[in-house]
Amino acid sequence: MPEAEPTTKIRRIGFLLVADFSLIAFSSAYDALRMANRMRGQKIYEWQVLTQDGQPVSSSSDLTITPDSDIASAMDMDILFVCAGDKVHLAVDKSLFFWLRKLAQKKVAIGAMCTGSYLLARAGLLEGYRCTIHWENMASMREEFPNAIISQELFEIDRGRYTCSGGTAPLDMMLNIISSHHGAQLAVAISEEFICERIRGRHDRQRVPLRLHLGTSQPKLMEAVALMEANLEEPMSLDELAQHVRLSRRQLERLFQKHLSCVPTRYYLELRLAKARQLLLQTSMSIVDVAFASGFVSAPHFSKCYRDFYGIPPRDERRQRRPAEPGDLAIGD
Repeated sequence: MPEAEPTTKIRRIGFLLVADFSLIAFSSAYDALRMANRMRGQKIYEWQVLTQDGQPVSSSSDLTITPDSDIASAMDMDILFVCAGDKVHLAVDKSLFFWLRKLAQKKVAIGAMCTGSYLLARAGLLEGYRCTIHWENMASMREEFPNAIISQELFEIDRGRYTCSGGTAPLDMMLNIISSHHGAQLAVAISEEFICERIRGRHDRQRVPLRLHLGTSQPKLMEAVALMEANLEEPMSLDELAQHVRLSRRQLERLFQKHLSCVPTRYYLELRLAKARQLLLQTSMSIVDVAFASGFVSAPHFSKCYRDFYGIPPRDERRQRRPAEPGDLAIGD
């Protein structure tokens, strides 16, 4: 996220709830703003809860929320978030899409939580944008909206479009937004107040079970990935993997390219980097030890791969999360 903006502007945030919206997604984002005002000791955010017609709406857990107003009030917002749930198709409405497009024309930033991204896509507001959605809906979303760039990240922020997965991912997105507005210190204070272990960034991917992508149709590919996951500290060569699953190297490469859209070596590298990031942020291991535990032969090589993938050197990311420790000073960092 960019550096905090030196401004005292009060930002106005709207939450548009549709029928059967996800309560945890909504409350995770909503409460982050409340806590930001409390921790800052002044009003830096205002918010309104909206529905399309201004009438009460029930969440997927049957809790009914009475809104402040209807969608017309969103015209004065800095950002409007559409919050949906697992019955998002019931919220499809031409009038809703009209209002969302009108807001976009007025340069109101538009976001979505959980399956709200589906509604933005139906309104034609995600074509050519990076976006995300709850992992259960990714396959159908990609099929229906090929012009949207759908990632597996927890959240995506792209040119006035804010999208995130469900569950507690909206909290992470909102804390990153708050950090960009008012600095990382405030975001960390909110995280600590919520007893949140750490603030996840946009490069923290959702956990998408591979079996849900592949079903039972690709046992060889599943076996190869399982071998990779079991051998992160001492990575196997591509030839060894192919031999273990009784395929040629070329056949294995084709399977990865067809079903996972990457070569095996890249997939393996991302698994190792994900493990490294967990160790980096959740333990006090030195960066050298993190590198070796993740299958990298040297700290400089690890730091380069980490920076290329996450956009920040490992030492700098650790320092952003907590004060520096002697073990953080690794050669090549």
